[in-house]
Amino acid sequence: MQKVLVGKDDVVELTLAALLCGGHILIEDVPGIGKTTLARALASSLDCTFKRIQFTPDLMPSDITGIHYYNQKSGEFQFRPGPIIAQVVLADEINRGTPRTQSALLEGMAERQLTVDEVTIPLPAPFLVIATQNPIELEGTFPLPEAQLDRFLLRLQLGYPGEAQEEEMLLRFQTAEPLAELAPVASAQDVLEMQSLVRQIYIAPVLRNYLVRVVQATRHHPDLELGASPRASMGLFRCSQALAVLRDRNYVTPDEIKALAPFALAHRVMIRAQARLRERTAETVVREVLAQAPVPV
Repeated sequence: MQKVLVGKDDVVELTLAALLCGGHILIEDVPGIGKTTLARALASSLDCTFKRIQFTPDLMPSDITGIHYYNQKSGEFQFRPGPIIAQVVLADEINRGTPRTQSALLEGMAERQLTVDEVTIPLPAPFLVIATQNPIELEGTFPLPEAQLDRFLLRLQLGYPGEAQEEEMLLRFQTAEPLAELAPVASAQDVLEMQSLVRQIYIAPVLRNYLVRVVQATRHHPDLELGASPRASMGLFRCSQALAVLRDRNYVTPDEIKALAPFALAHRVMIRAQARLRERTAETVVREVLAQAPVPV
């Protein structure tokens, strides 16, 4: 992935952490930053099926899940699978879809299954949704509901590259297309085995208590109307195990929890209107909670 994405090592690390613990990713940034490229680079690096859904206001739920249709040749109803039935799914510009269409993703993201015409269809494993959205352009968009935001393990931002990084990017893409040259380095079975091993990473009891206290603090913060959910606690727990693996350790330290909390909690809390008027953001509040929570040593 780093052959394609220049200077985004931290984002690549967080993306792989989400993959290793089976979580979904929401990438929120302005156009042209590389959101879609990140998803395609991950899919090209894995020997997994990949599908892309381009969200538009006229997209229907059946366009995502698939439909049962009558095959006149065989005289039977057959199921035509939709693009969500893949191992890596890119939901591009997800906030351009209507709420009804967005909700078609909810069951798949939460339960790893679909229900179409009262028929339950299991999704392939591993299953990862990478959704992108543009937070600047609001015309013709539909904000994601809290229930759907809570299904995403991490919300990431790529940000603009530095001067040297942008020049390196131009040089790298001058004579070749690095994305087209990527070859898979891991199979679906490899990913499933790694996901199983990640769950065995040791987390000390004091660190579990530290993680819970951080999440609990968001539920009592005066600037937050809605704190992080128990699903956020579980996601932060699993993701810290995966990040420890990527950092070549078989145990979790406070550094993993502190590094992940802003990306795992900020999109799951709701800031009060008075705090928003004071130009407070959810990320700022989460970082304050981390600063105030005593770190175990």
